[in-house]
Formats: sequence, structure tokens, C-alpha cells
Amino acid sequence: MSDFIKLDFIKKSEKEILKNSEEFYNLMNSRRTVREFSPEKIDIKIIENAVKTAGTAPSGAHKQPWRYVIVESPEIKHEIRIAAEKEEKENYESRFPESWKKDLESFGTDWHKEFLDTAPYLIVVFKVNYEKTESELRKHYYVNESIGISVGMLLTALHFSGLVTLTHTPNPMKFLQKILNRPDNETPYLLIPVGFPAENVSVPVLKRKELDEYCIKL
Repeated sequence: MSDFIKLDFIKKSEKEILKNSEEFYNLMNSRRTVREFSPEKIDIKIIENAVKTAGTAPSGAHKQPWRYVIVESPEIKHEIRIAAEKEEKENYESRFPESWKKDLESFGTDWHKEFLDTAPYLIVVFKVNYEKTESELRKHYYVNESIGISVGMLLTALHFSGLVTLTHTPNPMKFLQKILNRPDNETPYLLIPVGFPAENVSVPVLKRKELDEYCIKL
């Protein structure tokens, strides 16, 4: 059984909590997915702090089943782009059903992925399905749920820091495991370009659902 320590918690007034919740919502409501990035360099410590934030996420049995690979190397980024575009070209030309392509039309996307070269950093997220030791394999629990929460915290931290992101899921993503030399117990989960937006970049006009469309109060 683990040792326990007293929770470090300072209770705030309801007025302060409400103010914090409104301010944080307004900040996060300004978050937008961006597909055009500036090549401007960013201190890697900012990226590391966001990844450390992601590492504070709750996880099944505290197994922390995630691996974050920060890619800055132009050569590796370009290798990832070539492999991703190969898969995406096949997706757009033969794999995607017409309904999916129709839903993507409003975003103006295609198989070209220049942002994989341009963004100063790519964060490649892997889910760690089990832990390997010299003598045994140790199971991880609720891996998808745990890493989903962790990635959500990562995106939140990056937006809070003042950066923009894109959640990119070239499918299949096995090439990421090979290029980044990751072991068999790690499965590619998500590819996230990070940086500043390109100058005068535009984003699609979108409307988020109203609260009562996705939240039920009983």
C-alpha cells in the first residue's frame, strides 16, 4: 500500500471560483485549430512545461501510459511529412468514404501537409500499452481514457501558454513508430504541430454547440 500525505488544497470563495471558471472558459473558447504555422523558433522549455502538465493527468492505476516525443529536427520533421502525405494521399484518393470527404470540405484540407515541415515543433504522442521489464510484462489499465485526458491537458496548456496547435491523425500511423524508433509496446496516438500561427492566417467560420445541446442537468 502506498504512503499517503495530506492534500495541498486551499479553498477559495465561491465568487473567486466562479470568476476563475468564467475567465478560463473565455480563454479556452478562443482556442482554434490552425493548419498554417510560422517557422518562428520557440524556447523548448515552453513545450516541455506543457508536456509536464500533460504528465499530471490522472491515469488508470497511476500507470501513466503515455510517451511524448518532441521533434525539432528539420530532417526528422520532413521524413514524417513524406510518410504522412503518402498515407493521406491514399486516404483522400481511395480510403475515405464520400461522406467523410464531404464533411471535410468546409475545412479546405487535402493530403498536402506543409505544416509538418513549417511548425517549429511536432509533438508525437504514443500510448504505452504495457510496461516491459527484464523479467515480465506489466499491464496498463484504461490506456485510451488516460491518454485522452493527458492530451486534452497538453492542448490546454499549449493554448494557455500562447501557442496554436493542430491535432493531426494520419491513418495508419505505424510509420511514426518506425521513424522515431519506438518499441513494440508503444502505439502512435496523435501528431501535434505546435507554434505561432502564420501571419494573417484565417480559420473556418464554425459555431460551437450551445451548452444545453450537450449538457444535461438533472
